Amino acid sequence: MLIAHVLRDKGSAVFTLMADTTLEAACAELHAKKVGALVVLDGEGNVFGVLSERDLVREVARRGVGALAQTVGGAMTRNVITADPDESIDDCLARMTDRRVRHLPVLQDGRLIGIISIGDLVKHRIASVEAEAAAMQAYISAH
Repeated sequence: MLIAHVLRDKGSAVFTLMADTTLEAACAELHAKKVGALVVLDGEGNVFGVLSERDLVREVARRGVGALAQTVGGAMTRNVITADPDESIDDCLARMTDRRVRHLPVLQDGRLIGIISIGDLVKHRIASVEAEAAAMQAYISAH
């Protein structure tokens, strides 16, 4: 199964913010949208970084609650690891595990078209395995 299938099922909504947003505002946005990461865009709408809950915890642990007045640009992950819609779920799961990230923005021709989480991919992988098991069970029952 491909990443494009995951996006088709979950939708292509991506919640974004700018690097000059405060971490406090970013926390409110994560909470309001019920997501674990936000994509940070530059002034031209290109992916500039990703701000995850993990990034926020790291900043508060380093600087205390005063970190919430800092901007997203200082806390976000800058070396963004991305996915392509034509990649397989297994390839992206391997990359996420290897690079220890939980979210991958999905880019097509350099343009942001969605975001996937490790939970999205595990959900689809489990559904695929269950469908294979059901098909095998039906085949065995028929013979």
